[in-house]
Amino acid sequence: MGNKEALGLAILRIVVGIIFFAHGYQKLFQLGFHGVAATFGHIGIPVPAVSAGLVILVEFVGGFLLLTGLATRIPAALNAVDMIVAIALVHGRHGFFSQRGGFEYPLALLAATLCLALAGGGAAAVKRL
Repeated sequence: MGNKEALGLAILRIVVGIIFFAHGYQKLFQLGFHGVAATFGHIGIPVPAVSAGLVILVEFVGGFLLLTGLATRIPAALNAVDMIVAIALVHGRHGFFSQRGGFEYPLALLAATLCLALAGGGAAAVKRL
C-alpha cells in the first residue's frame, strides 16, 4: 500500500472512530443504558436491554479502537453490522434523506466501516508504533 492510500485510510479511520466514539459516549453517559434500552424497546428493536448493551459497547469501545488504531478490522466490521441493523430497523422506513430520519447518514457510515474492515486502518495507528 502506498503512502497516499495509507494516509487516506488513516483519515477515514480517525474520523469514523470519532463519530462512533461520540455516539457511544452519548449513549453511555448522556442517555444512559436504561434510556437507550427504553428507546430501543419503544422503536421495536428486539431484546432492547441486550441490544442497548451491545450497541453501546460496539460504538464506544469500537470507536475508541478505530480512533487510536489499536484495532481496525474487527471494530469496523462490528460497527458495519450496527449500521445495517440501524438502516433495517430504524432509518429505512423514513426514506433516504437524513433530514427526515432516513438512512443516508448510516449508509455513508456503513460504506466507511466496510472499507476499513476490508482494507485496514492505514497509517498513524498506535498499533504500528
